[in-house]
Amino acid sequence: MSRAVRSWLFAPGHHARRVEKALTLDADVVVLDLEDACTPEDKPVARSRIVESLQLPRSGRLFARINSMASPHAWADLQAVIRPGLDGVMLPKIESGQELKTLDWTLQQLERERGLPVGGLEVMPLVETATGLMALEEIAQASCRVRRLAFGAGDLTLDLSLQWTPEELELLPYRSRMALVSRAAGLEAPIDTVWMQVGDEAGMEASARRAHGLGFQGKLCIHPNQVACVHRAFAPTEAEVQRARQIVAAFAASDGACVLLDGQLVELPVVERAQRILAGAEAVVDR
Repeated sequence: MSRAVRSWLFAPGHHARRVEKALTLDADVVVLDLEDACTPEDKPVARSRIVESLQLPRSGRLFARINSMASPHAWADLQAVIRPGLDGVMLPKIESGQELKTLDWTLQQLERERGLPVGGLEVMPLVETATGLMALEEIAQASCRVRRLAFGAGDLTLDLSLQWTPEELELLPYRSRMALVSRAAGLEAPIDTVWMQVGDEAGMEASARRAHGLGFQGKLCIHPNQVACVHRAFAPTEAEVQRARQIVAAFAASDGACVLLDGQLVELPVVERAQRILAGAEAVVDR
């Protein structure tokens, strides 16, 4: 069973102390940021510090968020950080499959040049504009490096002139589209947007549970305190695990026929959902 990837914790690449702290935490993935967290003046320092951090011990995986392919900074980002120790690249503000194809080709050249396994680096597209959402099917199928998509509500709500409310009802159609396209393309479940109110743990956990209920597998985090909230929200509860065990056992005892369990009709789709809950519990137990 592969390790679950629920929490994706950003750390500004130019801030040595925050990078070092992030790597000691229990986040499933640490994302060292070269984009929004860094001014143009900060980016050269951030690239150097990310390279230094690739050799530091860590418990999870390590990604770098580069600048968008349309920016003047992406090539310098890739030249600097594509080295042993990096697990993947987050590509922000993606709006077409062609951007992914260009990135894929560039990564191949750098992997060959630096003795890395060709195709070994993962890419996670961050979809955060109306144009990106319209091209989502194309993006989801453009590169075999893509295992999952990520949703960015901050830029999207700005792009669409939406008010981002605490209840997040305005995000429902866009989250649903992310989950639907991911499933249809054979990708893993997507990763949800950040929660901007750092001190609001209850709001963060509620947002994560909403995303989980819509078919997401994890959430982007902008502060270390958010990691535990995400892990709780995306892990099955003990009650869910116990019920799933009862369902699987009852169905097995029925020799594959439909069975009633405490008034609930248990048939194959119900059993498959229970099996997913048990698999999810197993994926997060060894942390």
